[in-house]
Amino acid sequence: MLKVGLTGGIGAGKSAVAGRLATLGAVVIDSDVLARDVVAPGTEGLAEVVAAFGSGVLAADGSLDRPAVGRAVFGDDDARKRLEAIIHPRVRTRSLELAAQAGPAAIVVHDVPLLVETGLAPSYHIVLVVTASEPVRIVRLARGRSMTEAEVRARIAAQASDAQRAAVADVLLPNDGTRDVLWRRIDELWRDRLVPYEDNVRLRRPVWPPDPTAVPYDPTWPQQYARIAARIGHAVGAAALSMRHTGPTSMPGRPAPDTVDIELDVPSDAVADEIVEPLAEAGLPPVPGVARRHGSADPGRPVNLYIRAMDR
Repeated sequence: MLKVGLTGGIGAGKSAVAGRLATLGAVVIDSDVLARDVVAPGTEGLAEVVAAFGSGVLAADGSLDRPAVGRAVFGDDDARKRLEAIIHPRVRTRSLELAAQAGPAAIVVHDVPLLVETGLAPSYHIVLVVTASEPVRIVRLARGRSMTEAEVRARIAAQASDAQRAAVADVLLPNDGTRDVLWRRIDELWRDRLVPYEDNVRLRRPVWPPDPTAVPYDPTWPQQYARIAARIGHAVGAAALSMRHTGPTSMPGRPAPDTVDIELDVPSDAVADEIVEPLAEAGLPPVPGVARRHGSADPGRPVNLYIRAMDR
């Protein structure tokens, strides 16, 4: 199974991207839908929200009055955190249940508006971020949701910034142009990266030896290292004593590395053996016949990962 995180700012067009991926065969799990489901009438989640914020957050029919909740937490960090503590764990639990039902060969797209804010990026094999300029987003939301420009700007300011999203993005999907252009970009991503990536994760097959020429030069390689290191840390937890980028691997004439080289220190050979499967599940399977070496299952991001056992 390939776990894809999909996010983007309000009005960027994330739902359109999710819809296109669904038509191509992805299983889409929409966190916004789940957030409504876990506080539906009769649920424990709704009861906890009412206990925390009072009956004023209920509509006449007993359902959650979402605008009232929004007014109760907007601009109040403590109130927002109380609400998130009720909703987010339930959404995560339900999301995991739905993903498990998708099957071992599925490409599961988690549509998560607050992916950056909740720190979930390292838990996915790949993160897609939909982008659009602020003027375009304002026009879309004024037309589609009847929001004023001031309301849109306030919502944008309350979310993660474009720079924060870009820092966790493995793929940026610009959505300022035509729908046809966006569709072609998504279709290529599906065919050339997501489908083979899922095959490689499921079969525990690294792209090896890595071919930097297969990946266009990207000047953001330090951010790429940070993203991969975060995934490794998420996968192995306390087993990681330290981790570092060990130097560039680049083709002649290229100004910066195309392959990410990482050295991971662990306490012992026994621990190195224990983390083989968690790393493989995270998209970094072992290289056959090469001790303590892992590669990337992602055809769009070459990686050399070296494991050092410190008890040697």
